[in-house]
Amino acid sequence: MEIDNSRFVISNTDVSKCPDDNRHEYAFIGRSNVGKSSLINMLTGRKDLAKTSSTPGKTLLINHFLINDQWYIVDLPGYGYARRDKAGRAEIDRIIKSYILNRSQMTNLFVLIDVRHKPQRNDLEFMEWLGENCVPFSIVFTKLDKLSPSAVKKSIESYCNVLKEQWDELPPIFKTSSEDRRGRKEILDYIEELNRLPVCD
Repeated sequence: MEIDNSRFVISNTDVSKCPDDNRHEYAFIGRSNVGKSSLINMLTGRKDLAKTSSTPGKTLLINHFLINDQWYIVDLPGYGYARRDKAGRAEIDRIIKSYILNRSQMTNLFVLIDVRHKPQRNDLEFMEWLGENCVPFSIVFTKLDKLSPSAVKKSIESYCNVLKEQWDELPPIFKTSSEDRRGRKEILDYIEELNRLPVCD
C-alpha cells in the first residue's frame, strides 16, 4: 500500500465526537515518549502530521487523521507518564478506555514498545486488559536504530518470552524505526489486508 494523502480531521476527548462515518480506524498507543508521533509521521510520509515533542505526555487528545480518503489513523494519548498527577492519569485512562471499548470502527490497536527497555508492568497490564476485553491489537517495537541488530534480536526474544508466560498465542509483532523507515511496508501491508474486511457496526 502507498499513502497518497493524509490530513488531520479532528481532536477531542469524547468518543461520541469522533468522526461519524463507517471507515476502518487503526489506533496507535504506548507509554509516553515511545515514538508514537514519529511512527505515524513515518508511515504517512509526513514530517509534521502528528506533532512530535521532546516532552513526554503531550498528547492528551484522540486525534483522527484521514488516510487516502478511505481509513483513519488514530493517535491516542500516551499512558504511564509518572509526572502527571493522579487526577490527570485518571482522565487519560478514561479517554483511552472509552475510545477502545466504545469505538466499533477501531479495527486494530497498535501498542508501541521501546525496544531498548525491559518489559514494563504498565505495558504488560495494559495488554492483559486488552486481552480480557477481546480487543484486537498488535505489538510494534520502536527505535530499532538505537540498538545493534544482535541487541534488537535479544531484546525482542526476551520480551516475547515474558509475554508467553501469560499468552498462549502472541499477537502480530512489528519491528520499526522511524529514522530508517524499517517496518513501514509491513505495517501498511497489514492495514491493507485488514481494510478488506467489513467494518464492525
